Amino acid sequence: MRNKIAMFSDEDGRLAVRAARSVVESHVRKEKAPKLDLPSNFKNKSGVFVTLTTHPEGDLRGCIGYPEPLLALDEALRDSAVSACSRDPRFPPVKPSELDATKVEVSLLTPPEEVMVRKPAELPSHVKVGVDGLIVHRGWNRGLLLPQVPVELGWDSEEFLSQACLKAGLPPDAWLQEGTKVFKFQAEVFSEDAPRGEVRRRSLDEEHGACR
Repeated sequence: MRNKIAMFSDEDGRLAVRAARSVVESHVRKEKAPKLDLPSNFKNKSGVFVTLTTHPEGDLRGCIGYPEPLLALDEALRDSAVSACSRDPRFPPVKPSELDATKVEVSLLTPPEEVMVRKPAELPSHVKVGVDGLIVHRGWNRGLLLPQVPVELGWDSEEFLSQACLKAGLPPDAWLQEGTKVFKFQAEVFSEDAPRGEVRRRSLDEEHGACR
């Protein structure tokens, strides 16, 4: 387990999820966009993803965000929430009738850093499941997987790399090829227990350890 210093408090996470929920609900219902009452640190630039899942099944319903700190967090959070419920090309827009059975999760990201190794075969030893998220980049192809994905699906680091390549539209072994760049990042993840329920910080490394 890697020691990490939390950049966001549990209260920050609760506010982020509540804000994302309010944006999703107002957008889906075609209501006026809510004013977000967020602390001053949400004016700092940060990467963020908003994930929607069905409850209680836990199936993905939408996931969109900003992997890099391009916008102020409050702005990126609002845009990601709107996109997750209405612009994810994998799913139709969320309907008002679905809101009572949709959970909201927010991932607050560190800036991606390229994984530098002497040989591509060394990459799995530099990727920590339960800690790292991945971005694979080759030419015009780019794929991102959040750190909670391999934990939920029981992947090891090698499978995680292969699945990130597939997400980028590349062969699963593209991470072994020269010219493929792999970046990793970390995330503080906050999720509703149930739709509109209590918000908790997810300890992904502990979840991963419990699955082994």
